Amino acid sequence: MNARALIVCLAAAWLAGCQWLPEQSRTTTTAGVDAVAKDEIESCYAEVPGFADDACLLHDWVAFGLASQRGDDEWRSRMRERLAGSRTEARLARAVVLSWGPPSQWKQASELFKADLHAAPPRLQPLLRYWLNEIERRRDQQGRLTDSEQARTALVEEKEALTQKLDALTDIERNINSRQRTE
Repeated sequence: MNARALIVCLAAAWLAGCQWLPEQSRTTTTAGVDAVAKDEIESCYAEVPGFADDACLLHDWVAFGLASQRGDDEWRSRMRERLAGSRTEARLARAVVLSWGPPSQWKQASELFKADLHAAPPRLQPLLRYWLNEIERRRDQQGRLTDSEQARTALVEEKEALTQKLDALTDIERNINSRQRTE
């Protein structure tokens, strides 16, 4: 089984396990989740995950990663401001936010992941390593795309130059042929 499949399976197991936790703040009614619990759930996704060693550590980081992926530029900007500290938790959360921003932020995200990954709880490290690998893969693809576009532009320019030379040679050949006919 490859590492990616193992990480996905572990994440699924952790996420599934969180539903079996004691009813801490999850109060339900016969009609479903009441307003208080619903507010708590919604605020959970707005919170920045930490390293508290609880049963939902992985769940909290996955939820934050999904919120970062789904968030717009304004949300990411607010989160970057909120995560401006130098604590390891804040730096890794900022890396997650930056990794879903524009390609110009991917290098900084990668550097933050690399610098602080070792300080994360061992249970969280595989997920963070997966995210680091994904950001590196996207950076590599972006680099290859940039190189490909530059090569394509160079080929277009070379084609244009060759077309102009061919047109010039065609004109010279026509002149030579017209002179030979008049002689």
